[in-house]
Amino acid sequence: GPLRRVVCIPDRKEKLFDCEHFRLKFFLQSNRMLSRVALLSAAQRPAALALIRGTSTTPLPGFERPVRAEYGGKVRMGFIPDEWFQFFYPKTGVTGPYVFGTGLITYLCSKEIFVMEHEFYSGISLFIMVFFATKKFGPALAEYLDKEIDKVEDDCNAGRIEEEKSLTDAIESEKKEQWRAEGQMLLFDAKKENVALQLEAAYRERAMTVYNEVKRRLDYQVERQNIDRRISQKWQVQWVIDNVLKSITPDQETQTLNKCIADLGALASARK
Repeated sequence: GPLRRVVCIPDRKEKLFDCEHFRLKFFLQSNRMLSRVALLSAAQRPAALALIRGTSTTPLPGFERPVRAEYGGKVRMGFIPDEWFQFFYPKTGVTGPYVFGTGLITYLCSKEIFVMEHEFYSGISLFIMVFFATKKFGPALAEYLDKEIDKVEDDCNAGRIEEEKSLTDAIESEKKEQWRAEGQMLLFDAKKENVALQLEAAYRERAMTVYNEVKRRLDYQVERQNIDRRISQKWQVQWVIDNVLKSITPDQETQTLNKCIADLGALASARK
C-alpha cells in the first residue's frame, strides 16, 4: 500500500519486518482509538437521547403550532401558485414568470420533449370542460361540501364543547359556592354579635340581681336598726312613765285630780 511504499524499503528483509511491525502496531492503535470513540459515543448517546426526549415536547420561544388552512393558497391561471411568481419578481420583474413559462413551454414543444399527439388535444378539451364545470358548479359544490365539513366538525367538537360547558358550569357553581361561603362569614359575624349581646344581657341581668340582693340586705339592716330604735324608744318611754307613776303619791294624785277638775270648770265657765 502507500504506507508501505513510504516507510519501507522492499529490497531489505529487516526493513520489511519493521514495516510489517509498524503496520500491525498502527492497526492496533487505530482499532484502540476507534473502540474508545465508539465507547465514548455509546456513553454519550443515552444523555443525548434523554436531552432530545426532554426537549422534544418543549415549545420553542416564538413557536406557533400550524393551523389547518380553511382555503387553499392563492393561485394564478387556476393552478400555478402565486409564490412562484413572487420568487421571480425580485430577479426578473413582473414579466419574468410569464417569459420563463412561455420559453419553457416553447423549448419543450420545439425539442419534442413534450409531444403534442391526439391525447394532448383531448386533454385541452377536457381542461376546458373541467374549467367551465368548475366555474358553473364549483361554488354550489363548495358550499355543499363546506356544510358537510361543518357538520362533521360540529360532531367532532360536540363532546369537547359539552365538556367545556360542563367545566364552565362547574367553575361558575364553585364561584357561587365561594360567594355563599362569604355570606356564611357575614352570618358568623352576625352570630358573634348576637352571642355578644346575649352575654351582655346576661351580665346586666346578673348585675341587677346582685344590686337587688345587696339592696335587700341593706334595707333589712336599715329596717332592723329602725325597729331596734323604736323598741328602745318605746321601752325607754314606758320606763320613764312607770318611774314617774311610781314617784306620784296618793295625795299628789288627789291634788292633781282636783286641780284638773278645777281647770275644767274654769274652762267651762270661760266658754259660757
